[in-house]
Amino acid sequence: QVQLVESGGGLVQAGGSLRLSCAASGRIFSINAMGWYRQAPGKQRELVATITRGGITNYADSVKGRFTISRDNAKNTVYLQLNSLKPEDTAVYFCNAVYLVGSSWLALLDYWGQGTQVTVSS
Repeated sequence: QVQLVESGGGLVQAGGSLRLSCAASGRIFSINAMGWYRQAPGKQRELVATITRGGITNYADSVKGRFTISRDNAKNTVYLQLNSLKPEDTAVYFCNAVYLVGSSWLALLDYWGQGTQVTVSS
């Protein structure tokens, strides 16, 4: 059974930090790259960071230099460290397994967890 459980969101002032966690099913986690997505109200879900099984990372331009993705393979968990947060980072954050098609990362699973809300006040 697939499970993706996100946690760690909250309300923070601009410039603050949060650390998000995503606990994934062992089978999914062990064989796939993982990604963090976010969806702001009225907007489409967007990919913000990916990490391969070997630890190679990639970031959307909007978060580069501020967010850091990492994974703990022993715990089947992927993390997203959010620093220097801005009000425009306000969104629900989700994780999913991802795969590469050409130069684009795509979500592997149709299933999405409940996400974790990040709200940044100005």
